Amino acid sequence: MLTINANVMLAAVAFRSGGADHYLLWGVFATLFCAGVGTILQALRFGRIGAGYCVLVGTSAVFVPVSAAALASGGPALLATLVMAAALLQMAVSTRLSLVRRLLTPAVTGTVIMLATVSLMPTLAGLLNQAPADAPLAAAPVCALVTVALIVGVGLKGNAALRLWAPVIGVAGGAAAGALFGIYDTQRVAEAPWIGMSVADWPGLDLAFGAEFWALLPAFALISLVAVTRSIGVAVATQRVSWNRPPAADFRAVDFRAVQGGIAAEGAGNLLAGLSGGAPNTAYPISPSVIELTGVAARRVGIAAGAILILVACAPKALAVVIAIPSAVVAAAIGVMMVMVFVVGLRQVMREGLDYSTGLIVGVSFWIGMGFQAQLIFPDIVGGFAGGLFGNGMVAGGATAILLTLAVNLTQPRSGRFVGRAEASELANIQTFLAAFAARRHWDGAMRQRLAAAAEEALAAVLQSEATENEDGNGAREARRLQITVRGVGVGATLELATAVAGEENLQDRIALLSEEPAGEAMRDVPLRLLRHLASSVRHQQFHNADVLTVQVDGRR
Repeated sequence: MLTINANVMLAAVAFRSGGADHYLLWGVFATLFCAGVGTILQALRFGRIGAGYCVLVGTSAVFVPVSAAALASGGPALLATLVMAAALLQMAVSTRLSLVRRLLTPAVTGTVIMLATVSLMPTLAGLLNQAPADAPLAAAPVCALVTVALIVGVGLKGNAALRLWAPVIGVAGGAAAGALFGIYDTQRVAEAPWIGMSVADWPGLDLAFGAEFWALLPAFALISLVAVTRSIGVAVATQRVSWNRPPAADFRAVDFRAVQGGIAAEGAGNLLAGLSGGAPNTAYPISPSVIELTGVAARRVGIAAGAILILVACAPKALAVVIAIPSAVVAAAIGVMMVMVFVVGLRQVMREGLDYSTGLIVGVSFWIGMGFQAQLIFPDIVGGFAGGLFGNGMVAGGATAILLTLAVNLTQPRSGRFVGRAEASELANIQTFLAAFAARRHWDGAMRQRLAAAAEEALAAVLQSEATENEDGNGAREARRLQITVRGVGVGATLELATAVAGEENLQDRIALLSEEPAGEAMRDVPLRLLRHLASSVRHQQFHNADVLTVQVDGRR
């Protein structure tokens, strides 16, 4: 129910805001149908597509501004082409997630999310004042007020379970008020068929790739990357709450291969959404909350939820009941939801701490985005530059945040890099490389020894893990390429060992389980036990195309 409500409402706002009211029923159908397919893909996990968890999928408020802009500029066909282009980008990012993890920082994505909400507010203000010509003057304000009062009241005073239903309760109350004023569109409901959609409503694709396409493509790309970042958070949180063995959720490392599968499934679902003419979809952050609340995380529940979404999408009469809700009610409900999305962006910024440089990046990027969106900063120049591309606050602010983040990374203390083979014979070369780096940093003898010992034990653990996999496989494998990166962090150092994928075993999990293993396994885990003693933290991230072991060595120990 929650997913259906949000999907229909947000898709309706996008198509109404873009002046595509005649296309509204098909657009909502396509959006909801593809959300059902995406939810099933997430649960089933076909190869590298799908997270393998119960992750609900649906359209998001961050997609509404760019979708409305595409509809206003070129109609449904342009929207379909842009959604497909963004979907291809998401699938590409899923295959190389390990390479973009430092670029899509919480500061960058959080800033773009906040700017997305700001850019939608003028559109919502226009919808808020829409009402039939013969409607009473107080109809739209009263309906909006009832909607906001119910959503905020239930959100502030309701318990955890009731708060999930706050948007539904608010919209229902606002629609009831609209019916009393006579502005609920009952004719639309009466004319809608009970089942089935007309294929003649399909908009097709705009393959002319004109100026409108290139002007909006960067905005779609940025929002798609934001959706990827949020989907990463949803996939990680869903993993945490889905592990039903008590100790597992406390220490178990995140399976980033499942995260990659979730992003790939999101891209595949959006490829279908673009082809069918719907709005783009993403993983819903409500998924882990509902799992934690109900204790139900079975994948078959996700499959059933996806099937229900598909069935409802094929019932135009049911969709029309929601689409007929007065514009003032829809705008008021989405406005409150966008406020919460703004808070989500703010929390994203605060996730890793707000130091001076991060605060400067966020503040400058946000106000530049606001200024460009409101056409307050050199409007004559900005309007004619790159086809007016930077007139969109999300593009201007997001590009500023990315450029400032790159500048900070490039001006950080220089890191050292070693490239070789993942084999024991490379240890002498690695020690020489680390000794030279430590000398440049003027570290004392104790720090140099600790760093060298940590690198030795980390390499031994990686090689031992590969040897274990080879024993279970079909003979020895060729030595993998090894890249070691070391950088100074305060009085300590961060050591990163990156290789190709070795197998299923996660070293971070093994370190957490050392105290529970039988005595007979003690000799096998000597490198890990020593590494746990030498390092202040050990993190093992496994991707489909990379295996990254990050070791933090504290110089004060």
